Amino acid sequence: MTQIEHVPLFAALPAEQAAAIIASLQPHEYPAGTLLFNEGDIGDRLYIVLSGEIAIFKQLDAGEERPLGARGAGDFVGEMSFLSVDGRRTAGARVADAARTLELTRHDFEALLQEHPRLAYEMLRIVSDRLRDANNTSIRDLRAKNQELAQAYGELQAAQAQLVERERFAHEMQLAREIQQTMHPTRLPQHSAYEVGARIVPAREVAGDFYDVFALDADRLAVVIGDVCGKGVPSALYMAQARGLIRVAAQYHDTPESTLRSVNQYLLELSESGGVFVTVIMGVFQPAMRELRIARAGHERPIRSSVGCFTPVASGVGHPLGLLPEAAIDSYSLTLASGDAVLLFTDGVTEATNAAGAFFETERLLAAARADVPAQDLCDLVVDAVAAFRDSAPQADDITLVALRAA
Repeated sequence: MTQIEHVPLFAALPAEQAAAIIASLQPHEYPAGTLLFNEGDIGDRLYIVLSGEIAIFKQLDAGEERPLGARGAGDFVGEMSFLSVDGRRTAGARVADAARTLELTRHDFEALLQEHPRLAYEMLRIVSDRLRDANNTSIRDLRAKNQELAQAYGELQAAQAQLVERERFAHEMQLAREIQQTMHPTRLPQHSAYEVGARIVPAREVAGDFYDVFALDADRLAVVIGDVCGKGVPSALYMAQARGLIRVAAQYHDTPESTLRSVNQYLLELSESGGVFVTVIMGVFQPAMRELRIARAGHERPIRSSVGCFTPVASGVGHPLGLLPEAAIDSYSLTLASGDAVLLFTDGVTEATNAAGAFFETERLLAAARADVPAQDLCDLVVDAVAAFRDSAPQADDITLVALRAA
């Protein structure tokens, strides 16, 4: 029987914390054939498999089922309903071989994450690995089936099989997109001393850009924007890791600079192949002092309004995270008078191109930005200006903006 200390989700915890979890959870036993849940059910619990095997399946027409995989000792089942917007199961699960499990309700799960925030990263890493494995499996299956059908049925049958695989891949990308959407704030913080706006326009099904806005405590607000190098699923998975690490690290560090330095070390430790990195700006705003402390790791320089006019913020050298052990972090503070605004953005804004190959550039951004509008309207105005400039040209990169305006 697998002990909880050997379950990957809990492996990073100290032994005494793992023992406390053991004491708080009751094991359950299920005979083979037991249906745990169906696709579309509201998910009310997560199952940690101690022994046995649980089969995962998709429900097809006419009552047929398509197997998606199996979860054995050390795995967990049912996490997607905790991560999705509507809380519904994205697949069904049935006990294939008599199983012994530990079970967490949604309330227990949230309480466990608050007590052990490291688990949030561990779950995100495991889910990311599963999505990557599913993507790799789809690609391998597609190649194998194309070869078999080309030999047996010719080009027409191979094209039909390829279409089926593309539909499945599209479904997986839609699921990944839904997961990403749950990572961005559903509601931006409201405060009498400031207002916040944000906008993200992915170039593909999943994005390498991200943003986050969250209260560090009653007196401080954190705003974050980042851009992972590359596009597609690998960048999206790296983005999820980086965003989760920033959230966790911010709770243990006093400044945005120390937070990003900590995240840089984590990313270097987690990166196996290298070559992937992320640019980030993190700001911490203290309304009482009207001070915005900024740490910039290789990202685009923000722009700020003062006396009704936007200008780029002067800054120094900053290196992306996940690339160098001793990354340079560009740090400085801004004092925001009433009505002043700061706009953070990714290079998808300034490097947007039109059909003639011209770039949008910083000059057009400064011309489009208005200091006399609410923070959300500021983001929307810039997105509209970029779209008008691009016209019929395709969007080559993700576009993300976060605006903070002092009241």
